[in-house]
Amino acid sequence: MINVFQPSLGEKELAAVAEVFESNWLGHGPRTKAFESEFAAHIGADPEQVVFINSCTAGLFLATELLELGPGDDVVMPSVSFVAAANAVAATGARPVFCDVDPRTLNPTAAQVESALTARTKAVLVLHYGGYPGDIAAIAELCRARGVKLVEDAACAVASRADGTACGTFGDLAVWSFDSMKVLVTGDGGAFYARDPELARRARTLAYHGLEQSSGFSAAKVSHRWWELNVRNFGRRIIGNDVTAAIGSVQLGRLPENIARRREVAETYDRLLSDAAGVRLPPPLPEGHTGSYYFYWVRLDPAVRDRVAADLLDRGIYTTFRYPPLHRVPAYGAGHLRLPGAEEAAETTLLLPLHQGLDDTDVRTVADELRKAVENRSAEPAGGE
Repeated sequence: MINVFQPSLGEKELAAVAEVFESNWLGHGPRTKAFESEFAAHIGADPEQVVFINSCTAGLFLATELLELGPGDDVVMPSVSFVAAANAVAATGARPVFCDVDPRTLNPTAAQVESALTARTKAVLVLHYGGYPGDIAAIAELCRARGVKLVEDAACAVASRADGTACGTFGDLAVWSFDSMKVLVTGDGGAFYARDPELARRARTLAYHGLEQSSGFSAAKVSHRWWELNVRNFGRRIIGNDVTAAIGSVQLGRLPENIARRREVAETYDRLLSDAAGVRLPPPLPEGHTGSYYFYWVRLDPAVRDRVAADLLDRGIYTTFRYPPLHRVPAYGAGHLRLPGAEEAAETTLLLPLHQGLDDTDVRTVADELRKAVENRSAEPAGGE
């Protein structure tokens, strides 16, 4: 099977984990702190602004807590987004307000975000779809002008930048994902960023039970009874550990070469599919933007999209669509909305395999089989199987 997502792990990651085992300390410790500093340098932030956590989803829930969201608050977000973002908002009693997206980029424009703002909007939560920065600079400017907080779901955008600024650092809070399907993987894990130093300090405290001081390997001796607790906020345990952080440090070092290969794969698809009938390619990145090349998506006639996906699966090529529009999810009570861009994207978009483990033969196979499947299905009578 040629997979959509696939990590690249090897001897260096194993050696890093072995060093953690030899240290006899597997929990939150020196390697966690080192990885936080390394990732902070990667995005151009201070290490104290970054917290290594156990998942991006946990970071989204932490963000809603720091923003003190609750009943009566609205949070604007694109309908094409992962369910974790809407869950994090809805769980507080606040209301997710879904905006439309450009069906070509699957990112919202600043105008689309603005059209969804209400008198109760407390925050905007945007996703960088597929690692593309999108209209993030204009959205950040809009949020500042309107006095609302901006949260960036940069789960897919670990190496993405807009005019030199790392995605995730345009807004007030941000999260990245390092799960097993991402560009940089730690098995499970993520990073949390806060622009405001005080919010960052509070985030670190809430990420570990609300304790003002930690215990264990890295605890500082602050009194003759260092084991006593000082809890001022009610937190939970969502911190990362030295095993996953050690993997993360190696993966961060691999990031430039992995991104370069992913870019080559995307450019090869562009070349091989440029004249494919019935296949519309993703738009190029605007000048000054760099991506993480997490998704490569094509748009097909909705009459054939699902059957093309089934044909490719039969040929050993796994494709998918992410993410089904959230305004169609009954739990969020937004079924009355009509968001034509998101709805068009949901019916026409297909993600092709894109990861650094693909060789040139794999890429050509995917492109050739896609061409055949589209041609065959497009030639069928309407409703044919």
